[in-house]
Amino acid sequence: MSDLIVVGFDNELKADEVLHRLGQMQKEHLVDLEDAVVVIKNNKGKVRIKQTYDLVSEGAVSGSFWGLLIGLIFMNPLLGVAAGMASGAISGAFTDVGIDDSFIKDLGKTIEPGTSALFILVEKVTPDKVLTELRPFGGKVLRTSLSKADEESLRAALEKAKGQEV
Repeated sequence: MSDLIVVGFDNELKADEVLHRLGQMQKEHLVDLEDAVVVIKNNKGKVRIKQTYDLVSEGAVSGSFWGLLIGLIFMNPLLGVAAGMASGAISGAFTDVGIDDSFIKDLGKTIEPGTSALFILVEKVTPDKVLTELRPFGGKVLRTSLSKADEESLRAALEKAKGQEV
């Protein structure tokens, strides 16, 4: 079962930095992310959402493969690729996996201008190593689906980072 964790940061770039570090840790098999989204609210209050999983592109690639295969069967591979790519892109645009988009938008509106938030759906994690790596970034827990004990451990680790900043 996956856990949702939303952490807010005091500037527009920090959520991207943390996501980059999580990506490195995923390659090291310390964390397994199911989905991740960065929300940035600029100083003018405009909210920008950066999804890490592009369903439209994925659908287009998958659709073009299946379209080519079907097109070869009916002796028209180019038409099959075009039709498959279009239908795959359309199905990708209407598919929602991972973190609910309306939840992201609603919570994104509540963060302060000039800040960012990182929404992650974690499937598996090595908590002690990941928290040690992420402690220098700081942040504030906005929402989680973690148990109370795990959420308090996360909050404590992030608070410890605040105390170390100068």
